[in-house]
Amino acid sequence: MTASPEGNALISFRGKSLDAETAALFADPRVAGAVLYGPLNIEGAEQTRELVDGLTKAAGHPLLISVDQEGGQLLGAGPDATPFAGNMALGAIGDETLTSRVAAAIGRELRALGFNVDLAPVVDIATRPYNPSMGIRSFGEDPGMVSTLTAAFVTGLQSEGVAATLKHFPGKGEAAVDPHDELPVLDLDLDRLDRVELGPFRAGIEAGAKLLMVGHYGLPAVTGERDLPTSVSHEVMEGLIRGRLGFKGVIVTDALDMGGFGGREPDAPLGAGADLLLYGPAQAGVLPATPAGGSRRLGKLLDWLGGFSRPELSVVGCSDHQQLAAEIAERSITLVRDERGLLPIRPRSDSRILSIMPRPKNLTPADTSEGVEPGLADAIRVRHRATTEVIVDFEPSSADIAGAVSQARDHDFVVVGTLDAGPGQAELVAALVDTGTPTVAVAMRTPYDLASYPSAPTYVCSYGILPASVDALAESLFGAPMPGRLPVAIPGLYPVGHGLGDDGWGVSSQGRVT
Repeated sequence: MTASPEGNALISFRGKSLDAETAALFADPRVAGAVLYGPLNIEGAEQTRELVDGLTKAAGHPLLISVDQEGGQLLGAGPDATPFAGNMALGAIGDETLTSRVAAAIGRELRALGFNVDLAPVVDIATRPYNPSMGIRSFGEDPGMVSTLTAAFVTGLQSEGVAATLKHFPGKGEAAVDPHDELPVLDLDLDRLDRVELGPFRAGIEAGAKLLMVGHYGLPAVTGERDLPTSVSHEVMEGLIRGRLGFKGVIVTDALDMGGFGGREPDAPLGAGADLLLYGPAQAGVLPATPAGGSRRLGKLLDWLGGFSRPELSVVGCSDHQQLAAEIAERSITLVRDERGLLPIRPRSDSRILSIMPRPKNLTPADTSEGVEPGLADAIRVRHRATTEVIVDFEPSSADIAGAVSQARDHDFVVVGTLDAGPGQAELVAALVDTGTPTVAVAMRTPYDLASYPSAPTYVCSYGILPASVDALAESLFGAPMPGRLPVAIPGLYPVGHGLGDDGWGVSSQGRVT
């Protein structure tokens, strides 16, 4: 088979097997490839590889088969792939060699499943606490550290024949709204972009990243218009990406069904300089009106991808990768505060521990957290049998809080997890602390939660709710090291690089990244 020179659409569809309608869709010469989504298309390793092979056969030429396998809160490759912690956990460790190893393991599994493009890494810098679409997807807020880990991730991923995608240009760190819903406007001039947002993109480009994703953001300092998405701007694509950054690879848009794109003509980004259009699940079967004519850059990418073989499916979820996932989790756990010396927990044989956490919720469409079962109590129970579990709503009601407080008074220790703590979760933690029962609060997603309940005397960050992270958290509560360092500042409380454990990444005596 030879690569098609014509396609410019990465399309999605519904279904976990190849039917006649889907086969016909991929036979269209305007289609360059697919983006698969876990809930829509993936149920297991063998099924995924069979589906990918069927799509390629239907097309009659090699395809770009892409997926969002970021790690952490966004795991698009299905239940059999190793659930690695995400970028913020890697940022809490700050080890570029480890980051490259993790990315290589992700690439190995994706290639075995049939994928050749990962819509990762996220290289946005977490400059705005509580950014609605960021979560734990960023490596952190220090541009130098983010740049270093970006390059390491790209190198590791592409060593296994999976093309990396730097996203979301020009950087969503300052976005005040979620581009899935509406267009964020970034009031950033070129000097600021050069100093902060563009650094990780430069590092990824220098590392050889094959793709770059342009997002849907207003960037008036460059485009002259507040309501013009960067994804349809010639000044952004040709001026900034091709010119200022010198990127020679493939430019792909973020999903065109996002609110930030504003319902424009699907092929509008092609005229601005994009090579690929990414269609969301809601756009199945809709193809660009622009006549077929894929770019030379797409052909070059397909030629590069053709130089790699496909590993056996046995690498997917293998024990070596599970051990690597455990290593990330263990090294990222961060002890931020322990004012009363509650840690490690050393319960008597007759002590009772109360474990409380909210039921996970997807906070943005770029989130797969709802598929993760709350596991905090089970992980603690492995270490201390007399553990009671309480699961509350994501925004606990007054009845939830009253019930938890009542139980706390009958227990010897409380461990309460929070997930992007809103008013209800903050009230819950404060009420538990007020009971006088020794209480450990754990931010199980972003570290910012402590700012919502500053009275918590003991505070730990796990950067995720995946099994390896929760198990490492429980082990640390009972005495294992907590070597992680904050990859972001907790506003008004602790700086980047703060942590009470040992063996973290370089931190000066003032707590600043060195």
